[in-house]
Amino acid sequence: MTLQRTGIYPGTFDPITMGHLDIINRASKLVDRLIVGVAANPGKGPLFSVDERCDMVREACACLEPPPAGGVEVRPFADLLIQFAADNEAKIIVRGLRAVSDFEYEFQMAGMNARLDGSVETVFLMSSERQQFISSRFVKEIWRLGGEIREFVPANVHDRLVKMMASRP
Repeated sequence: MTLQRTGIYPGTFDPITMGHLDIINRASKLVDRLIVGVAANPGKGPLFSVDERCDMVREACACLEPPPAGGVEVRPFADLLIQFAADNEAKIIVRGLRAVSDFEYEFQMAGMNARLDGSVETVFLMSSERQQFISSRFVKEIWRLGGEIREFVPANVHDRLVKMMASRP
């Protein structure tokens, strides 16, 4: 019997960006099963509900070329990441790093997760050169100020944001 390597790529994905998709695509090649865990995280005041974010991630992942071999599952979660990993029998947490400034926070989180469950490894993937500057926070700020975001987000996200902007008073 071959063990299946399950990885989790967690995040708020509010909204999912091309940078996130890059990490999803690359991470899916490292594990047999990749779960994109969409964190509820109401403290961040998300623009979209967790269900909307899950839908956007699913739609965006369906358009990956070539499609990931094992596919990508999308699931919401509101508990501790380590608990979510245990519930899904995942032994790998994938985290994307855009810049050195991301590393300190991610390093601390990886250390805490290792203390909570030493059987789960955190794997860091550096963002691709073209994606390093993209963040959901920047995308939302550009969008709120009427800037063009098409190259930073998947088409389905762009369409939702355009519709949202049009419905504003």
